[in-house]
Amino acid sequence: MKEIYKILIYGTVSICLSLSSISCTDYLDKEADSTVSEEEAFKNFTNFQGFIEEIYNCIPDKEKNNYSTTFNWGDDEIMNTGLGDGHLTHQIDLGNFRSWSTNGQCWLYRSGSDPTATYHPSDDGNAKFKHSLWPHAWYCIRKANLGLANLDKLTEATQEERDIIEGQLYFFRAWWHEELMEFFGGLPYVDEVLSSTGSLTLPRLSFQECADRCAADFRKAADLLPINWDETTIGKNTLGKNDMRLNKVMALGYLGKVYLWAASPLMEHGAQLGGSQTYNYNTDYAKKAAEAFGELLALVESGQTQYALAEFKYDDIYNHVKSSSASTCYSDIFYTYQQGWKVPGTCEAIFRGPAEDFNGSNWNFTKLWGPKINSLVEHDVIIHQPTANYVNYYGMANGLPLNDPNSGFDPSQPFKDRDPRFYHDIVFDGFKYVNTTIDAASVDAPLQYCTLYTGGQMRSISQASRTGYFTQKLTPHTANKYDLAYIWSGNLHTYLPYMRLADIYLMYAEAGAAISGAAYKSSNFGKTAEEAINTLRDRCGAGHVAVSYTGDKQKFMDEVRRERAVELAFEGFRFNDLQRWLLLTEYPYNTKTSQEFTRLEDDSFFKNKNNDPRNARVAGWREEVILKRVFGTKHYWFPLLDSDVYLYPEFAQNPGW
Repeated sequence: MKEIYKILIYGTVSICLSLSSISCTDYLDKEADSTVSEEEAFKNFTNFQGFIEEIYNCIPDKEKNNYSTTFNWGDDEIMNTGLGDGHLTHQIDLGNFRSWSTNGQCWLYRSGSDPTATYHPSDDGNAKFKHSLWPHAWYCIRKANLGLANLDKLTEATQEERDIIEGQLYFFRAWWHEELMEFFGGLPYVDEVLSSTGSLTLPRLSFQECADRCAADFRKAADLLPINWDETTIGKNTLGKNDMRLNKVMALGYLGKVYLWAASPLMEHGAQLGGSQTYNYNTDYAKKAAEAFGELLALVESGQTQYALAEFKYDDIYNHVKSSSASTCYSDIFYTYQQGWKVPGTCEAIFRGPAEDFNGSNWNFTKLWGPKINSLVEHDVIIHQPTANYVNYYGMANGLPLNDPNSGFDPSQPFKDRDPRFYHDIVFDGFKYVNTTIDAASVDAPLQYCTLYTGGQMRSISQASRTGYFTQKLTPHTANKYDLAYIWSGNLHTYLPYMRLADIYLMYAEAGAAISGAAYKSSNFGKTAEEAINTLRDRCGAGHVAVSYTGDKQKFMDEVRRERAVELAFEGFRFNDLQRWLLLTEYPYNTKTSQEFTRLEDDSFFKNKNNDPRNARVAGWREEVILKRVFGTKHYWFPLLDSDVYLYPEFAQNPGW
């Protein structure tokens, strides 16, 4: 019997150890994978929660599910030639979408993934490699249905405990469906425990039909779950360790997201070429999305939740040294350094999975972002690089895009007066890459400052940057063999949240833009779509959306999308955004470019501590195309596994595959 069939209809009732870093009650003291009777598994909160723990455990870690992982598949990133050619990023560039299930570098599917594998420091170092989306989703959907079918056995529980158990099950049933839908489109919505003696007949639903089913479950979860487990009676047992527990805010966030995705052009009009429908959303779904996001943001801004935007205040932006006046730090959303292996996310991360691998971040994720010349950044010769076309979405400090005639962008000083997030995220020419002093006689001495101009040493297409840039958003540039941020004592820990508060503001703004434009405001939140975007710009010190963009619905949507590109850069969202906007196949979103220019400053300019590399002068500023993707309508969805679509006629393959 094939994998999906076995996962959906077979399984044991187990209490599984997981999330031990955020829990310490008796249900986590039980032996991992111990099989018990249904009467015991479901009779009280402690045992039932133990049953649910395994679902938390199954959430894949996108960054660390392999030594050299890949998750940015839009126009945002390109990999170096040679070893990078085998990774999914490049295979998608070639149109080889089937490699999602064969590549082995991707969190969507890993051969041999074990949904029951624990994720705990006592496991072998490759435990994190055993978690991937496709097998785990079907397994966890079954577990959620099994739990819901046995709620009547929860006889030894308070009403609070019953609500929390039920809310988690509804959330997880919807969440795993929603994650699959983003890549594969509408699927059967499995909302019952399937019999091992029957046959599969569930039809594939449309995306919007699936979204309605997800939304119903997310709404139930939002109504059942608390805002903060720390403020519940049961949560007092794990006080201060409940950050990753499912709550009302998470459920509202995904309720809004699944409605917004259902409203999006791809789901409303179907896969097509030309981009003519990119601004045409289903406004009914968009209004539902705005209401869900509005409900969430009203809770946040009234101080009723534990969430807030992390502060963007730096004494040294290039080294991510936060200001002494800041209580939280934007960089901490993505990585923590010298904080005792603290899980990244700070007050902004809404939904995360377990991240207990600690030093696994440095084998090899933190070593995938900088130059490999002379092993300046050690280990595998794999480099994630931002494309020039994507870096150019980072506009000016005044809030205008680079191509606006009033932006003030000067191609002779292209790094000057840019959006502050540019200096946080992007490593550009003249940037001091190594802070530790390098002996002037060393072969590495020329690598201390980035030589990213055309023909520079750091423009090697196999060992450095093909594009003229590196990025340090997700891991600091000090993760190199001299500064050694990635050694054990640095406690450098990386993790990408699946959802954070900034994304909620962005999705609220997008829903409003789709309905009527910049002035749209939901019935339950006081800010307009325009004000939601400006909230994020105020956080980083960038200028507000200009009047020239707020008065035109399509121009405002363009600014919302550009803001989304900048704020969520390299976090794994871009492919799905281009996909749902019906832009994946369209120019310029199907090209990847490099930035070419001649450096006019000599080396002494950059070595002078009184000079800032953003003020450097260049000549011949231009983009050159590295590659153009040739996609058709079939590329708007990943193909399903052939072995699964052969199971029964109603489980049809995606068109074109």
